[in-house]
Amino acid sequence: MIARLIRWSASNLVLILIATVLATATGLYAVTKVPLDAIPDLSDTQVIIYTEYTGQAPQVIEDQVTYPLSTSMLSVPRSKVVRGFSFFGASFVYVIFEDGTDIYWARSRVLEYLSAATRTLPQGVVPTLGPDATGVGWVYQYAVMAQKRNLAELRTTQDWQIRFAVAKAEGVAEVASVGGFVKQYSVIVDPQRLRAFNIPLSTVRQAIRDSNMDVGGRVVELAETEFMVRGRGYLKGIADIEEIVLKAEGGTPVLVKNVARVELTPDERRGVTELNGDGEVVSGIAVQRYGQNALSVIGSIKERLADIKGSLPDGTEIVPVYDRSDLIHRAIATLKTTLLEESVIVALVCIVFLLHVRSALVAIITLPLGILMAYTCMWALGISSNIMSLGGIAIAIGAMIDAAIVMIENAHKHLERAPEGTPRSEILIEAATEVGPSLFFSLLIITVSFLPIFALEAQEGLLFRPLAWTKTFAMAAAALLSITVVPALMIIFVRGRIVPEHRNPINRVLILLYRPIIRWVLKAKVVTIVVALLVLGASVWPAMKLGSEFMPTLNEGTIMYMPTTLPGLSI
Repeated sequence: MIARLIRWSASNLVLILIATVLATATGLYAVTKVPLDAIPDLSDTQVIIYTEYTGQAPQVIEDQVTYPLSTSMLSVPRSKVVRGFSFFGASFVYVIFEDGTDIYWARSRVLEYLSAATRTLPQGVVPTLGPDATGVGWVYQYAVMAQKRNLAELRTTQDWQIRFAVAKAEGVAEVASVGGFVKQYSVIVDPQRLRAFNIPLSTVRQAIRDSNMDVGGRVVELAETEFMVRGRGYLKGIADIEEIVLKAEGGTPVLVKNVARVELTPDERRGVTELNGDGEVVSGIAVQRYGQNALSVIGSIKERLADIKGSLPDGTEIVPVYDRSDLIHRAIATLKTTLLEESVIVALVCIVFLLHVRSALVAIITLPLGILMAYTCMWALGISSNIMSLGGIAIAIGAMIDAAIVMIENAHKHLERAPEGTPRSEILIEAATEVGPSLFFSLLIITVSFLPIFALEAQEGLLFRPLAWTKTFAMAAAALLSITVVPALMIIFVRGRIVPEHRNPINRVLILLYRPIIRWVLKAKVVTIVVALLVLGASVWPAMKLGSEFMPTLNEGTIMYMPTTLPGLSI
């Protein structure tokens, strides 16, 4: 059957060329659509439940929030691990799901169980889901700076202007604000005055809460016109809070300002943000949504920041602090350079050993075509383009053109030995069918050699599966091309004067070196096997001394210093 397919491909050049053009166009389209990142995402499918319980100690958080939520999440379908962490005033519960679970299916299941678990929590405590992001979702960070504005004003600009603009960028799951001071109104109560007026602290709290609202009064019809009635009660400043009535005695009201002092103060801080050691700044962190293209997300963030640049207060500027697109471009550029170098070397080897440029074009053309077909498969299966996936293509390049080279060399041999008058196409088809089936199955054997990698699980599988997929795609494409496109290209390009192998000076030198060695090896078979075993045994000791590492060190050129201090440190 393989031989018949080779004959059909060599006899129907137009159909093969049309299919080749379509495959090339599809591959080029896939190259533009495949998500691009520097490293594969090794994060598990997880959903984070965040609960804030202000002012409570970690033990109280553990008993009243973390433990009830963790136990209720144990029965979530397809969940494999539930981890709970209790901190001062906050609880985190991580629900980790089995490999392959859709992130949004997992989030919907957690929400279902969370609705029932919320009834067991203290009154007023409301858990929320974390962003639909992963551990490598931190793709962009910026600092908000101004010479004539303080940290509180910069934080206000970040929270109420810049953050919303960045959150609207395509693919952004969350924008976190760090650094600076968050403004808040503080009511500093005088206990002596409260006792003198016989006012409990709860009355002050409730009065401020009740006074900060608008109320509706339906409508009033006057002169056949309806007028909406509403009571305006939102607090707009310190003066409004000071004028809130707490109680009245003998027609004389007791106001907040009579028992307390109202100030505009910063909220408590759990950390600081510095830039280059020059002092504190306000910063924003953009987190990428799960499964998005990192480069597209970063580009969208930059567009949104450029759009709002003119609306910022005078003298305010946004300075990029961390931009993963630099790392992505550097990492991918290195691999692209490697792929280009390998392609050029392959082309030069073909030309040097065949001494026929047009014959070398057969192998040169099939190489990028096989890579584009691999990209098409990556796009279809949603595999991102990163160091590991492109590394699989780099590994496969050397073996991808083996079939083309062997088939071309066999065609040259047949042309050398063919009788005068034999049609050239028949000679080429005969040469292709002679070795084509064997080459096809040899490439398939190489293709399935990486199948055991698909059995890896957890982080190992997430790391190495992209490499195995792309190598499998590239080798499968090479096997298909070897029995379809290669015979057709041979009919087109293998023509003209063919230099015999014995007249190629490089081949002659290599044959002279090779033949004495192979004769000696075949005569001294036992000695050869013993030497090979000794070399193998000698390599065991160095192999045992080699270090091991799950991932190689990635020098991305961006250093972020994030020290963690002991509790209680003053900032």
